[in-house]
Order: sequence, then C-alpha cells, then structure tokens
Amino acid sequence: MANKHRGEIEAELGGQNYTLVLTLGALAEIEHAYGGEDMVAIAERFEGGRIKATDAIKVIGAGLRGAGFTFNDDEVSKLSVAGGATGYLRIVAELLKATFAGDL
Repeated sequence: MANKHRGEIEAELGGQNYTLVLTLGALAEIEHAYGGEDMVAIAERFEGGRIKATDAIKVIGAGLRGAGFTFNDDEVSKLSVAGGATGYLRIVAELLKATFAGDL
C-alpha cells in the first residue's frame, strides 16, 4: 500500500498493482535522461502540458525503480494501463504531484 507521506502512489500497470516513488536516485535518473537538465526545468516542461510518451516511460520507469522494481524502460513501454494515453498521463501527474506538492 502506498504511503503518501513518502511520496508513493499506487498504479495498475499491465494488470498488476505497483507502488511507485520518485526517490532522490530516481530524480537523478530523470535528470540524466534529460541531459542533466535540472528538476525545475523538467517540472516546468511537464506543467506546461508538454509530455511525450517517452516522458511517461521515463517517469513511470523511474518511479517503479525508485520503489525497488527492476523494470527497464523497454519493459515499461509494454505495460498497458486502463484509460490508454489518459491513464499514463494520470500516473505521471499523480507521481509528480506526490513528489513535488507535499508540505515542506
């Protein structure tokens, strides 16, 4: 079960429920995937609604790996989600919100 206080979310991927979390290592992985771009720039890109399918794969994959799963991005790209494209975007939005919208 996801612990919202730790920034975790639950998502159904490929017919199974998973916990996802963007740990510090997962965030560094995302930065690296974007050529070292900082998290503020990446967040601004996503906030502007500019999310590609490859972005969703990177974020969902990092969230799974942050929670201890060993999926690579190719495996993540093959996981189905209820709601199709909207379902993937919902997962990305929930994960980013859980990571960045918490109380400081």
